[in-house]
Amino acid sequence: MPAVRSRAVTTFDHLVEMQRATDQAHTQVQKLRDQYGPPTAQAWSEQQTETYETAWRAWRDLARDVQGAVTEYAKEQGQRRNEVEAAVKKAARHPE
Repeated sequence: MPAVRSRAVTTFDHLVEMQRATDQAHTQVQKLRDQYGPPTAQAWSEQQTETYETAWRAWRDLARDVQGAVTEYAKEQGQRRNEVEAAVKKAARHPE
């Protein structure tokens, strides 16, 4: 018997919050890159490497989650995925 998967209902507002969290994580990765400089120019310390990789994984995971949620939402709403994604990003980055 296949396992039953429960899906949480995702609202547009929830997608916007997910996108904001993803954007904040990306900003953190960029700040660390700016602060540490390129790892090829001068070797990063073990702590710098660990901090950067943790931030990068957080960003990657959040981005994956929001992409999946956008896909599901678009499918459930009968909308085009790219249009939902654009609306979510606009609402997250340029609140009215």
